Order: sequence, then C-alpha cells, then structure tokens
Amino acid sequence: MSKEFVITSENFEAEVLKSSVPVLLDFWADWCNPCRMIAPFIEQIADEYQGKLKVGKINVDEQNSLAAQHTIVSIPTLIVYKDGKPVHQQSGALPKNEIEALIKNYL
Repeated sequence: MSKEFVITSENFEAEVLKSSVPVLLDFWADWCNPCRMIAPFIEQIADEYQGKLKVGKINVDEQNSLAAQHTIVSIPTLIVYKDGKPVHQQSGALPKNEIEALIKNYL
C-alpha cells in the first residue's frame, strides 16, 4: 500500500507547511505520459522513506490554484519542502536515482 498523500488546497497547510519531515510534492496530471512514467518511482520512494519523508501528489487539473501558486508551467514538476518552505524544484521525468538525489540533502 502506497504511503503517498493526495494534496489539496484544503490540506496543503497541514500536510506540507506544518509537516515535521521534508515533503516531496509531485505535480502531475492523468493525461501526462512523463507523469505516468515516474509514478512508480514516486510510489516506491513514498514507501521506502516512510517516516523520514512525506510524499504528496497534486493533480494540476483538480488543484489549479496550488499549481498557479507554485508557478507550475511544466509537468511533472517535483518540489521538495523542508520546514514549511520550498527548497528545491525540478521539472521533467527523472529516473528513480535522480529523484532520490533531490531529496537526500534534506532528510
């Protein structure tokens, strides 16, 4: 069972800004092939780093206000939050080892 959270405007503050652990946000959409390509990696990372990292998925079509707030112009976009602040942002499909490299410095 995946340990990913669905992030919405309603739970963003509690799940991301007030999180006691770093958060990896995945901005994605159903129609996005690169998003579907990295989805298994995101799910594996959520499972493997449970307790050390929170992984949230934000569907840009359903949460366009969050996408606009983060100036998302390309998906997939991954943003790492630590202590309630965005500390790293990367767009495009990445292999699992590169996604892990994004988060390692913040764990």
